[in-house]
Amino acid sequence: MKTTKNKTIAWFSCGAASAVATKLAIQENPDIEVIYQDTGSEHPDNLRFLIDCQKWFGKKIKIVKSEKYEDTWDVFKKTKYLVGPRGARCTTELKKIVARKYVKFGDVEIFGYTIEEKHRVKRFIEQNPERVIRTILIEKWLTKDDCLGMLKKAGIEIPTMYKLGFLNNNCIGCPKGGMGYWNLIRVKFPTVFQRMAKVEREIGISIIRKDTSNGKVNVYLDELDPNAGNILNEPNFSCGLMCEIESIKLNVA
Repeated sequence: MKTTKNKTIAWFSCGAASAVATKLAIQENPDIEVIYQDTGSEHPDNLRFLIDCQKWFGKKIKIVKSEKYEDTWDVFKKTKYLVGPRGARCTTELKKIVARKYVKFGDVEIFGYTIEEKHRVKRFIEQNPERVIRTILIEKWLTKDDCLGMLKKAGIEIPTMYKLGFLNNNCIGCPKGGMGYWNLIRVKFPTVFQRMAKVEREIGISIIRKDTSNGKVNVYLDELDPNAGNILNEPNFSCGLMCEIESIKLNVA
Protein backbone atom coordinates (compact mmCIF):
# COMPACT_ATOMS: atom_id res chain seq x y z
CA MET A 1 0.00 0.00 0.00
CA LYS A 2 1.42 3.39 -1.04
CA THR A 3 1.86 5.91 1.73
CA THR A 4 2.16 9.69 1.43
CA LYS A 5 5.28 11.13 2.98
CA ASN A 6 4.73 13.98 5.40
CA LYS A 7 6.16 17.30 4.35
CA THR A 8 7.54 20.39 6.10
CA ILE A 9 5.92 23.76 5.41
CA ALA A 10 7.41 27.14 6.27
CA TRP A 11 4.72 29.81 6.63
CA PHE A 12 6.26 32.99 5.20
CA SER A 13 4.23 36.05 6.17
CA CYS A 14 6.39 38.84 4.74
CA GLY A 15 7.43 39.63 8.31
CA ALA A 16 11.05 39.78 9.44
CA ALA A 17 10.72 36.85 11.85
CA SER A 18 9.06 34.51 9.35
CA ALA A 19 11.71 35.39 6.76
CA VAL A 20 14.58 34.42 9.07
CA ALA A 21 12.76 31.31 10.31
CA THR A 22 12.23 30.23 6.71
CA LYS A 23 15.88 30.83 5.81
CA LEU A 24 17.07 28.76 8.76
CA ALA A 25 14.61 25.97 7.98
CA ILE A 26 15.71 25.83 4.33
CA GLN A 27 19.33 25.51 5.38
CA GLU A 28 18.40 22.47 7.43
CA ASN A 29 16.05 21.01 4.85
CA PRO A 30 16.18 22.38 1.27
CA ASP A 31 13.10 20.36 0.33
CA ILE A 32 10.63 22.23 2.52
CA GLU A 33 7.68 24.07 0.99
CA VAL A 34 7.47 27.84 1.53
CA ILE A 35 3.96 29.27 1.44
CA TYR A 36 2.74 32.87 1.61
CA GLN A 37 -0.93 33.53 2.36
CA ASP A 38 -2.04 36.62 0.46
CA THR A 39 -4.79 38.41 2.39
CA GLY A 40 -5.26 41.10 -0.24
CA SER A 41 -4.89 43.85 2.39
CA GLU A 42 -1.17 44.03 3.05
CA HIS A 43 1.14 46.84 1.94
CA PRO A 44 2.06 46.65 -1.78
CA ASP A 45 5.75 46.73 -0.81
CA ASN A 46 5.30 43.19 0.51
CA LEU A 47 5.58 41.86 -3.04
CA ARG A 48 9.02 43.46 -3.36
CA PHE A 49 10.04 41.98 0.00
CA LEU A 50 8.74 38.56 -1.04
CA ILE A 51 10.80 38.66 -4.24
CA ASP A 52 13.93 39.74 -2.32
CA CYS A 53 13.45 36.93 0.19
CA GLN A 54 12.81 34.42 -2.56
CA LYS A 55 16.25 35.23 -3.96
CA TRP A 56 17.75 34.95 -0.47
CA PHE A 57 16.10 31.61 0.09
CA GLY A 58 17.10 30.29 -3.31
CA LYS A 59 13.63 28.78 -3.39
CA LYS A 60 10.29 29.74 -4.89
CA ILE A 61 7.56 30.92 -2.55
CA LYS A 62 4.09 29.57 -3.26
CA ILE A 63 1.40 32.25 -3.00
CA VAL A 64 -2.06 31.08 -1.92
CA LYS A 65 -5.27 33.04 -1.46
CA SER A 66 -8.84 32.57 -0.29
CA GLU A 67 -11.23 31.53 -3.04
CA LYS A 68 -14.15 33.08 -1.15
CA TYR A 69 -12.92 36.51 -0.08
CA GLU A 70 -10.92 39.19 -1.90
CA ASP A 71 -9.45 40.85 1.19
CA THR A 72 -10.11 41.71 4.83
CA TRP A 73 -12.71 44.30 3.92
CA ASP A 74 -14.63 41.69 1.97
CA VAL A 75 -14.62 39.48 5.08
CA PHE A 76 -15.89 42.33 7.27
CA LYS A 77 -18.65 43.18 4.80
CA LYS A 78 -19.92 39.64 4.26
CA THR A 79 -19.58 38.26 7.81
CA LYS A 80 -20.47 41.42 9.74
CA TYR A 81 -17.71 40.47 12.19
CA LEU A 82 -14.45 42.20 13.11
CA VAL A 83 -12.82 40.74 16.20
CA GLY A 84 -13.96 39.00 19.37
CA PRO A 85 -13.04 36.39 22.01
CA ARG A 86 -12.13 33.90 19.26
CA GLY A 87 -9.89 36.38 17.45
CA ALA A 88 -10.30 38.19 14.16
CA ARG A 89 -12.66 36.71 11.56
CA CYS A 90 -10.33 37.83 8.76
CA THR A 91 -7.53 35.67 10.19
CA THR A 92 -9.86 32.65 10.25
CA GLU A 93 -11.14 33.12 6.72
CA LEU A 94 -7.98 34.32 4.96
CA LYS A 95 -5.37 32.24 6.77
CA LYS A 96 -6.64 29.40 8.95
CA ILE A 97 -9.16 28.03 6.45
CA VAL A 98 -6.77 28.50 3.53
CA ALA A 99 -4.01 26.69 5.44
CA ARG A 100 -6.19 23.60 5.90
CA LYS A 101 -6.02 22.94 2.16
CA TYR A 102 -2.25 22.58 2.25
CA VAL A 103 -1.53 20.94 5.61
CA LYS A 104 -2.07 17.21 6.04
CA PHE A 105 -2.04 15.34 9.34
CA GLY A 106 1.56 14.80 10.41
CA ASP A 107 3.06 17.62 8.35
CA VAL A 108 5.58 19.78 10.21
CA GLU A 109 4.88 23.54 10.14
CA ILE A 110 7.57 26.18 10.62
CA PHE A 111 6.36 29.35 12.35
CA GLY A 112 8.27 32.58 12.89
CA TYR A 113 7.56 32.93 16.60
CA THR A 114 10.42 34.72 18.39
CA ILE A 115 11.64 34.20 21.95
CA GLU A 116 9.33 36.99 23.17
CA GLU A 117 6.34 35.00 21.91
CA LYS A 118 6.74 31.73 23.82
CA HIS A 119 3.36 32.34 25.44
CA ARG A 120 1.73 32.47 21.99
CA VAL A 121 3.25 29.11 21.08
CA LYS A 122 1.84 27.52 24.23
CA ARG A 123 -1.60 28.88 23.43
CA PHE A 124 -1.38 27.75 19.80
CA ILE A 125 -0.46 24.18 20.81
CA GLU A 126 -3.29 24.07 23.33
CA GLN A 127 -5.77 25.24 20.69
CA ASN A 128 -4.36 23.09 17.88
CA PRO A 129 -3.14 19.81 19.49
CA GLU A 130 -3.39 17.94 16.18
CA ARG A 131 -0.79 20.11 14.42
CA VAL A 132 2.97 19.55 14.51
CA ILE A 133 4.82 22.84 14.69
CA ARG A 134 8.42 23.90 15.01
CA THR A 135 9.55 27.27 16.32
CA ILE A 136 13.11 27.46 15.05
CA LEU A 137 13.67 31.04 16.24
CA ILE A 138 12.76 30.16 19.83
CA GLU A 139 15.06 27.15 19.64
CA LYS A 140 17.89 29.56 18.83
CA TRP A 141 16.75 32.25 21.29
CA LEU A 142 16.29 34.82 18.54
CA THR A 143 14.28 38.00 19.14
CA LYS A 144 12.30 40.10 16.68
CA ASP A 145 15.07 42.72 16.77
CA ASP A 146 17.59 39.97 15.98
CA CYS A 147 15.59 39.07 12.89
CA LEU A 148 15.40 42.67 11.72
CA GLY A 149 19.14 42.95 12.21
CA MET A 150 19.80 39.76 10.26
CA LEU A 151 17.79 41.03 7.30
CA LYS A 152 19.83 44.21 7.35
CA LYS A 153 23.05 42.18 7.33
CA ALA A 154 21.71 40.16 4.39
CA GLY A 155 21.16 43.39 2.47
CA ILE A 156 17.39 42.95 2.38
CA GLU A 157 15.38 46.14 2.79
CA ILE A 158 12.75 45.71 5.47
CA PRO A 159 9.05 46.02 4.55
CA THR A 160 7.60 49.52 4.44
CA MET A 161 5.28 48.95 7.39
CA TYR A 162 8.28 48.61 9.71
CA LYS A 163 9.74 51.83 8.33
CA LEU A 164 6.49 53.62 9.06
CA GLY A 165 6.75 52.67 12.72
CA PHE A 166 4.56 49.57 12.91
CA LEU A 167 5.87 46.72 15.03
CA ASN A 168 4.48 44.02 12.73
CA ASN A 169 3.94 43.75 9.00
CA ASN A 170 0.26 42.92 9.30
CA CYS A 171 -2.55 44.00 6.99
CA ILE A 172 -3.04 47.75 6.82
CA GLY A 173 -5.74 48.33 9.41
CA CYS A 174 -5.63 45.20 11.56
CA PRO A 175 -8.70 44.85 13.81
CA LYS A 176 -6.47 43.36 16.52
CA GLY A 177 -4.51 46.61 16.84
CA GLY A 178 -4.70 48.84 19.93
CA MET A 179 -5.08 52.58 20.41
CA GLY A 180 -1.50 53.45 19.56
CA TYR A 181 -1.61 51.28 16.46
CA TRP A 182 -4.81 52.85 15.19
CA ASN A 183 -3.62 56.36 15.87
CA LEU A 184 -0.57 55.59 13.75
CA ILE A 185 -2.89 54.25 11.06
CA ARG A 186 -4.80 57.54 11.38
CA VAL A 187 -1.59 59.42 10.54
CA LYS A 188 -0.03 57.12 7.92
CA PHE A 189 -3.19 55.75 6.28
CA PRO A 190 -6.04 58.21 7.00
CA THR A 191 -8.37 56.70 4.40
CA VAL A 192 -7.97 53.25 6.01
CA PHE A 193 -8.71 54.74 9.43
CA GLN A 194 -11.85 56.43 8.12
CA ARG A 195 -12.94 53.27 6.32
CA MET A 196 -12.61 51.13 9.45
CA ALA A 197 -14.40 53.76 11.55
CA LYS A 198 -17.29 53.56 9.08
CA VAL A 199 -17.30 49.74 9.12
CA GLU A 200 -17.42 49.78 12.94
CA ARG A 201 -20.53 51.94 12.91
CA GLU A 202 -22.19 49.89 10.18
CA ILE A 203 -21.63 46.63 12.07
CA GLY A 204 -22.21 48.18 15.49
CA ILE A 205 -19.01 46.87 17.06
CA SER A 206 -15.90 48.75 18.17
CA ILE A 207 -12.45 47.15 17.98
CA ILE A 208 -10.87 49.24 20.76
CA ARG A 209 -11.42 48.58 24.45
CA LYS A 210 -10.14 51.23 26.83
CA ASP A 211 -9.26 50.85 30.53
CA THR A 212 -11.19 53.19 32.81
CA SER A 213 -11.84 53.46 36.54
CA ASN A 214 -15.06 51.55 35.88
CA GLY A 215 -13.33 48.78 33.95
CA LYS A 216 -12.93 48.31 30.20
CA VAL A 217 -15.21 50.22 27.88
CA ASN A 218 -15.62 50.10 24.10
CA VAL A 219 -14.37 53.08 22.12
CA TYR A 220 -15.26 53.60 18.47
CA LEU A 221 -12.46 54.85 16.24
CA ASP A 222 -14.32 58.06 15.45
CA GLU A 223 -14.30 58.73 19.23
CA LEU A 224 -10.65 57.78 19.80
CA ASP A 225 -8.41 60.48 21.26
CA PRO A 226 -5.67 61.12 18.65
CA ASN A 227 -3.10 61.14 21.47
CA ALA A 228 -4.21 57.88 23.08
CA GLY A 229 -1.97 54.83 23.12
CA ASN A 230 1.74 54.46 22.42
CA ILE A 231 3.67 52.77 19.62
CA LEU A 232 7.34 52.98 18.71
CA ASN A 233 8.10 55.19 15.73
CA GLU A 234 10.67 52.86 14.21
CA PRO A 235 11.96 49.31 14.68
CA ASN A 236 15.12 48.65 16.70
CA PHE A 237 17.89 47.16 14.58
CA SER A 238 19.98 46.03 17.54
CA CYS A 239 21.49 42.59 17.01
CA GLY A 240 22.21 40.23 19.91
CA LEU A 241 24.75 37.42 20.31
CA MET A 242 22.52 34.68 18.92
CA CYS A 243 21.70 36.84 15.94
CA GLU A 244 25.41 37.35 15.28
CA ILE A 245 26.08 33.62 15.47
CA GLU A 246 23.23 32.80 13.09
CA SER A 247 24.26 35.63 10.74
CA ILE A 248 27.68 34.05 10.38
CA LYS A 249 26.07 30.69 9.62
CA LEU A 250 23.92 32.32 6.95
CA ASN A 251 26.84 34.27 5.49
CA VAL A 252 25.01 37.56 5.96
CA ALA A 253 27.46 39.24 8.34
